[in-house]
Amino acid sequence: MSAPEFSGLVPGTRSYRRLIAGLFFAGVATFAQLYSLQALLPEVSTDLGVPPATAALSVSAATFGIAVAVVPWSMVADRIGRIPAMAIGIITATAFGIAAPFSGGIEMLLALRLAEGLALGAVPAVALAYLSEEVHIRYVAAAAGSYTAGTTVGGLSGRLIAGPLGEALDWRIGAGTVTVLCAIAAAAFLWLVPRARRFIPGRRRADAGPGMLTRLARALRAPQLLALYAQGFLLMGAFVAVYNYLGFHLISPPFLLPAWLVTLLFLAYLAGTVSSPWAGSLASRFGRRRVLVAAIGVFGAGAGLMLVPQPIVILVGLVIFTGGFFGAHAIASSWAPALADADSRAQAPSLYYFAYYAGSSLFGWVLGIVFGGVGWNVFILAVLAMAVSAAVIATTTLRPEARAAGSR
Repeated sequence: MSAPEFSGLVPGTRSYRRLIAGLFFAGVATFAQLYSLQALLPEVSTDLGVPPATAALSVSAATFGIAVAVVPWSMVADRIGRIPAMAIGIITATAFGIAAPFSGGIEMLLALRLAEGLALGAVPAVALAYLSEEVHIRYVAAAAGSYTAGTTVGGLSGRLIAGPLGEALDWRIGAGTVTVLCAIAAAAFLWLVPRARRFIPGRRRADAGPGMLTRLARALRAPQLLALYAQGFLLMGAFVAVYNYLGFHLISPPFLLPAWLVTLLFLAYLAGTVSSPWAGSLASRFGRRRVLVAAIGVFGAGAGLMLVPQPIVILVGLVIFTGGFFGAHAIASSWAPALADADSRAQAPSLYYFAYYAGSSLFGWVLGIVFGGVGWNVFILAVLAMAVSAAVIATTTLRPEARAAGSR
């Protein structure tokens, strides 16, 4: 079949399965090392002699690096191709990730984590553009949900491996072990992912259409795209902040839970592994906006339950909160390239992820100051205010649709 006749991969084919599996491992390799330190923040805080909000900067530095890098990586991918760009990013990030545990102080750790994030930006900048180009339009939302499920497995595995090793041995051993496993996942990604069939990289193609500034301007002028960027900024900021500081909340009075038990709370990430593909499937039936707003409602309900000072209720709330977040993220992230025009299809998801990780970096730190200054309840009220803001923006700006598969 010639390239012009190729309408996209469909479920049931070998290439589709390899694409989903390859991007799954890319998500694992990226997000396991990105968030492994989140499970180690109490140990990092104690070992390096810094307060919780400063220790959390080790997460924010990496996410800030991604936020800065996603747009440049989309430009690189336009020149050299989607898969080569992701491969370079993952391999480079793994090298920085191996070096990070050898840091002698917080300054060196933050510098290496920033560099790691700059390299990791290749995957979120490019993966969804690659997926939206290679998968048949009818199945993009569901395929994006499967990719997002891989990111949840990566985030979960990084935390669950690093946390117990950090408590039993040393946080450096925990972080280093995760990075080695990420290298294995990166190799699986490179082996599995099929070549691009609907995108031809190179200077000639990049110069044939509008320039980069024009493409960015188009992706920044569309009100619906701006509304999607706001979803990533607000929801991701609130989500990362809760996972950053919940451990500090539960190891303190009146709970005084052991650190190993607190680490197991990251199993709540499995809710996102389920909700991401489910949200994509529901969006194909009921439309993206309806599912997005419903997922934000679930997100807010889970956050509200975490105001109850009972560990089991907090756990239930965390599971609901996590499922709602990943459902909303799966919809918003896959909708960005679908709403963009053909020339800015790589830039729209890159800008979404810029907002997404900018929110993570900003609120992952700022809400820590709120937590340290006025306590958990006000912290959760701030999270709820962000959820309400995201829902209002989605409801008033995004247009409803009968079927996500038909939206462009």
